[in-house]
Amino acid sequence: MTENRQSTEGVRQLYYLHGAALVLYACSFVTDRGVAEDVVQGIFLRLLRQPGPVPERPAAYLFRAVRNAALNARRDRSRDAPLARHEVWLNHPQGGRETALAVEEALRALPEEQMEVVVMRIWGGMTLAEAAEATGVPLNTAASRYRYAIGKLREHLKPYEKVISGEGSA
Repeated sequence: MTENRQSTEGVRQLYYLHGAALVLYACSFVTDRGVAEDVVQGIFLRLLRQPGPVPERPAAYLFRAVRNAALNARRDRSRDAPLARHEVWLNHPQGGRETALAVEEALRALPEEQMEVVVMRIWGGMTLAEAAEATGVPLNTAASRYRYAIGKLREHLKPYEKVISGEGSA
């Protein structure tokens, strides 16, 4: 931790940089998007209310905090209904709902520990070292989880290859 204090503007910038990826990440632990959004907002509210030192690696800190809060929320809401099968987690810029649903289905098919590393790496823009730190595992473990997950995603999404690459139509 550094000695600088987190400013309101600094927290806002962290939210704009990482908010969407953090919500997607929280969706991997909780039953619906609303709960995931609440988890993420709670982390940022805590940052605003209790300013402390700026983490040296803010992304790793945020993902770890969201993971812990989401696991707590999942435990607290263990009787909730499961996530609606066609509730969209991802926002596709061109409105490709079918493609987004295919990616989400492929993500849901991954083991939790593999999905979290993929979300951190791809949507969170984190390095594997940062993902390892956020999940509390060695770098080689995070790298293996990522490698296995990417292989599984490729296999699962093979039927959509032309659509995802933009060669086909949805």
